[in-house]
Amino acid sequence: MKLSERDIETKFITPAIEAAGWDIMSQVFQEHSFTDGRIIVRGKLTTRGKRKRADYILFCKPNIPIAIIEAKDGKHSIGDGMQQGLEYAEILDIPFVFSSNGQGFLFHDRSKSKGDITTELGMDEFPSPEKLWQRYTGAKDIDSEAEKIITQPYREDDGDKTPRYYQMVAINRVVEAVAKGENRLLLVMATGAGKTFTAFQIIWRLWKAGRKKRILFLADRNILVDQTLVNDFKPFSGAMAKLSARAKTIEKSNGEMVDLPLAINKKRRVDTAFEIYLGLYQALTGPEEKDKVYKDFSPDFFDLIVIDECHRGSADKDSAWREILEYFKSATQLGMTATPKETKEVSNIDYFNEPIYTYSLKQGIEDGFLAPYKVLRYDLDKDLVGYRPEKGKLDKHGYEVEDRIYNQRDFDRKLVLDQRTVLVAKKITEYLKATDRFDKAIIFCEDQEHADRMRQAIANENADEVSKNHRYVMRITGEDTKGKEQLDNFIDPESTYPVIATTSKLLSTGVDAKTCKLIVLDQRIQSMTEFKQIIGRGTRIDEDYGKQYFTIMDFKRATELFADPDFDGDPVQIYEPGPDDPVTPPDEEDTDSGDDGGTTDDDWPGDPEGEDGPTGPTSPPPPPGPKKFYLDDVRVQVLAKRLQYLDADGKLMTDSLSLLTEKAMKADYKTLDDFIKRWSDEDRKHVLITELEEQGIIFEGLREEVDGGEDMGVFDLICHVAYGQPPLTRAERAKNVKKRNYFAKYEGQARAVLEALLDKYADEGLEPLESGQVLQLKPISDMGTPLEIIKGIFGGTNGYKTAIKELQNEIFRGA
Repeated sequence: MKLSERDIETKFITPAIEAAGWDIMSQVFQEHSFTDGRIIVRGKLTTRGKRKRADYILFCKPNIPIAIIEAKDGKHSIGDGMQQGLEYAEILDIPFVFSSNGQGFLFHDRSKSKGDITTELGMDEFPSPEKLWQRYTGAKDIDSEAEKIITQPYREDDGDKTPRYYQMVAINRVVEAVAKGENRLLLVMATGAGKTFTAFQIIWRLWKAGRKKRILFLADRNILVDQTLVNDFKPFSGAMAKLSARAKTIEKSNGEMVDLPLAINKKRRVDTAFEIYLGLYQALTGPEEKDKVYKDFSPDFFDLIVIDECHRGSADKDSAWREILEYFKSATQLGMTATPKETKEVSNIDYFNEPIYTYSLKQGIEDGFLAPYKVLRYDLDKDLVGYRPEKGKLDKHGYEVEDRIYNQRDFDRKLVLDQRTVLVAKKITEYLKATDRFDKAIIFCEDQEHADRMRQAIANENADEVSKNHRYVMRITGEDTKGKEQLDNFIDPESTYPVIATTSKLLSTGVDAKTCKLIVLDQRIQSMTEFKQIIGRGTRIDEDYGKQYFTIMDFKRATELFADPDFDGDPVQIYEPGPDDPVTPPDEEDTDSGDDGGTTDDDWPGDPEGEDGPTGPTSPPPPPGPKKFYLDDVRVQVLAKRLQYLDADGKLMTDSLSLLTEKAMKADYKTLDDFIKRWSDEDRKHVLITELEEQGIIFEGLREEVDGGEDMGVFDLICHVAYGQPPLTRAERAKNVKKRNYFAKYEGQARAVLEALLDKYADEGLEPLESGQVLQLKPISDMGTPLEIIKGIFGGTNGYKTAIKELQNEIFRGA
């Protein structure tokens, strides 16, 4: 009854596992955290929520987690850990769950094998690795041949990253399905979740196991192929080549000429000596038979085809891309996407079957592997009420503007309001000036012409930075050669320039811009697939470069798609500033499904390497007259304001940070006395402070919001905000301790050390009192080394800890 959870693990559970034949060093992960903890955003500040952590995860084979054990202390029953164990097992795709309090094991079998679902076992009855593996393979109908494939290990050389839990689940499910003979598979993973790395591990294991010897990886962007060649797929060097259009003889990667292995030889024929091929749909197909590079292979040449971003061409029955898949129909085909496309005309599921595994944006944000985001919404008056030109109105080029009502659907497609473009550029610039002018930003425009005008407007608003380096803002679109040459620099965290990229479609999918902190939507988006892809440009986290979340600035109300039930990742904040409001939310201000959002005719330049999308029939010539009207004398203004947060549970709130804190505190501590009791009982206050931060309470943000908060300790801040108590500053609490003559009971150096520690508390808070490093700081270090102070002055560690605890109690005496 008196043993802690850790005692139960050490004295009973671990010995029972070892006695059953498990290798603690290679087969058992103890106290294993499998998520990073949700990033909680309040203003400019962030903190991490609590990680999900399993007490034990057992691996029969290096890449297959097979059992989970949840331990409880001696005060709990044998099965009290089962509910948590089952929750974790479902997330981790683990078939066997055990719960124990040291007196026995409760065993739950999720594998649908024969026998009782729940069984109670003695401490000496824990099953061996062989018994659990036999039960596992029997439940899943895995024969000896399939077993050789699924037990093929990951590629895990020194320095290589290891799969995250969801990647492991995805890889194992696909490898197992292929081992059992399934040939059409769909894997859905949110943008930023590591689809290419997951694809590499799947291919590696199947290739090494000898099940799939010749493999084709298909993508629809040249940059995707080149990034894959030099990054995730690099271990295939020597066996791997790139397929290009017959006309191409030299390839570019990362802005420099490199020696990429090409599968097209000097005779313009495919070299079939390689085993792993990477290529573009567009490079392998063409309008004429001689352009169909894929027909250089026999129909049964490939054993496995992986289709990246399969929501694009391969979902459409009539696409040239589907032509490739039908030609190699005997191969196992794995489609991968963040956004499977399902309409009356197009279906990924119809071709690939239901997803074998789905890892959503919402789950990725919850786990802390993907970045949460805020939304800044701007409602422009002409977008909301429309614009109708007066009769006979001429645009600035002398064309008569058609007399009708123009609305958001028309702006920058049919009618250009120059002042609207300038206003959008001003608001973007104001935001960057209020945050960081060198935060990477992508501005999505209606088409390439709009992207060029927006580039010029941004350059005018940022003339000071553009004069230092003209690449501060660049148009990066399919037709702009100079812009495309800067794409690698834009996505490189080490490269300062370009800072801002204006685009239409080129950057909407597949571009790994890890440090992008601002996404601007000045494009009308009605497609959920396209919306998710664009949002995905910002979902990667890069804490080394300060990227924990990103902001979406919306000028076309595209973010109304958040309300669509098909969307699975809510924003942490929505702010709609009015005409006189600051460009950033008040807590962040820096005082120093139709086809309307689809591809337009001039988005795809028809590049034979398919830089921007699928090749297709040439568009008919436009009718006589201007494609767009341009007006420079129509005033455009901003309307509306709203601010919303997500709390730690992901629920949308409109309250201030103080009110959110009050609600969070009273959920766990209904009265002030409840909180004071917990505070007093906790020997190490930072443990409780960390617990409160994991619930979404950000103390730095509270200090900014509360008058005098900078001088308050955490205790007083909480008591004041959550329970309405008059606060005391740290200095006032320290002064009260001295007034009560508390130190009279100490003499000499002991008194001097404690008085110095109290001064440290007044200046810095509780942290110095709970850190042994404070003894190395002046003036305390002048009194001796830490060992001399603890042993010589306080008689040892216990004496020192007792003195510190008594000092803390005195600081909060009468609270």
